[in-house]
Amino acid sequence: MFQADDFSAAKIFACIIFGAIGFAVFLYGKKNKFFRPMIIGVTLMVYPYFISGTFFLYIIGIILTAALYFWRE
Repeated sequence: MFQADDFSAAKIFACIIFGAIGFAVFLYGKKNKFFRPMIIGVTLMVYPYFISGTFFLYIIGIILTAALYFWRE
């Protein structure tokens, strides 16, 4: 979880970007009744709360975003 001294501009930017992508993907999956985008969207919105390293935050976000393309319906 985040601590008060754990914030940096890069980490906040990653949380906002990957959270917004996750929200959009979740809405897309819900609208079209696709289960996979909904799961990846929820994961993109939630995982930044559990990852403390900035490098890993970006790596996991990029992998999940790439999974949207390669693991499609």
